[in-house]
Amino acid sequence: MKAVCQFEGSSNRGAQCMRYFRQAGRTFQVSALLTVLVMMFLLAGPLLAQETNQVANAPSTNAPLTITLQDALTRARANEPQYRSALTQYGVARENRVQSRAALLPNVNYNAEFLYTQGNGTSTGRFIGANGVHEYVSEGNAHQALSLQDVAEYRRARALEALAKAKSEIATRGLVVTVVQAYYRSIVAQRKYSTAQRTAGEAQHFFDITQKLERGGEVAHADTIKAQLQQQQQQRALQDAELEMERSRLELAVLIFPNFNENFTTVDDLENIGPLPSFQEVEAQAGNNNPQLRVALASLKAANQEVAVAWNSFLPSLTLDYFYGIYANHFAVNGFDPHNPNAGSFRNLGYAATATLQLPIWSWGAGRSKVKSAGLERDQAKVELSFAQRKMAADLKTLYAESQTARSELESLRLSADLAAESLRLTTLRYQAGEASVLEVVDAQNTLTLAQNGLGDGQVRFRVAVADLQTLTGTF
Repeated sequence: MKAVCQFEGSSNRGAQCMRYFRQAGRTFQVSALLTVLVMMFLLAGPLLAQETNQVANAPSTNAPLTITLQDALTRARANEPQYRSALTQYGVARENRVQSRAALLPNVNYNAEFLYTQGNGTSTGRFIGANGVHEYVSEGNAHQALSLQDVAEYRRARALEALAKAKSEIATRGLVVTVVQAYYRSIVAQRKYSTAQRTAGEAQHFFDITQKLERGGEVAHADTIKAQLQQQQQQRALQDAELEMERSRLELAVLIFPNFNENFTTVDDLENIGPLPSFQEVEAQAGNNNPQLRVALASLKAANQEVAVAWNSFLPSLTLDYFYGIYANHFAVNGFDPHNPNAGSFRNLGYAATATLQLPIWSWGAGRSKVKSAGLERDQAKVELSFAQRKMAADLKTLYAESQTARSELESLRLSADLAAESLRLTTLRYQAGEASVLEVVDAQNTLTLAQNGLGDGQVRFRVAVADLQTLTGTF
């Protein structure tokens, strides 16, 4: 920047030069600030890009969601379609009951209408049904229908609501059984995979031992072949166990999650086994809380009301209507006669009432046919109720015996697993000492695998048996 100022001659010119220098200084400061900002932006760009890439390439640290049995039940109630369908049917039945009740109560409506008829030179118009060339309707209507058939239909709607409610309870308890099976099968599948891993490792270790003993001339080559066959078999079993674990895990995920999610773990609480109540307590709960019996009773009540509806269709019905408002040739509170202007005005606003009595006389046998059809359904409902009572008694004893047997076998299964583990340890030591054959070691390995898997299957059997029993009794 180059500037020349002369101070001679005028003090005003000196002041102008001073202002010029101050403006030039401010311009330089703004230019320097903008330059610094641009340099900072250019330097920060690669750094921000590098940090973004590091964040994008960083591994995901989302911890898996831990799911308990109660969590799985809660999630399944929100996502399982058949259970939601049963709840929807119950909601529809409840609303149908509300609508049926509304049919028994008075209702109020507002009617607004305008009619135009071609004139014929008189005050009526060309159509004989017309009261004038212009007709205006603006009135409220209170309507009440009195019919025993409507009362029977309301009672039927209440019975159908109770039926849908009982079916929704069946769906709820059935969902518990489904979730319990999927949840604990997933846990047992993980256990079996761990067992298969251990067994495969033991088979590989035993194969290494036989090779060493064969090289030392202590065992025959047949032992090595048998150990190698066992090792290959356990490797295949490990692959099958992994496949079953993934399959059961996916089945549980589909059941409890609204979207496809595999990032979760389950809590293994199979060892928390509670005692069973006595059969007398279970029988009392089943008598009060059995939804299958409620369904049969509600079906019979609905069938009885269906018969009542059919019979009441032969009875008369009464309909009452009360109207208040305007039904005139002029849309006004007060009207006048255009053909007689000296008559003065008159009031259009008023009321009217009607009563209609309907007597059924002939319907070509349709009413009688409805009575017969409803009677057949009622007879079928009686048979189903009797069968439900017998089946409840049989199922209660069967499911309680199943739960009791599964509960009593758990201790034996656990003891067998412990004994099998000790047998394998001792047999392996005896084989290394030359006191046992290779077949004994292989048999001990297979026995341990079966015992450990049997313990898990027995625990799942007990859990599912209790869930099945609770479909009749409710939670205990």
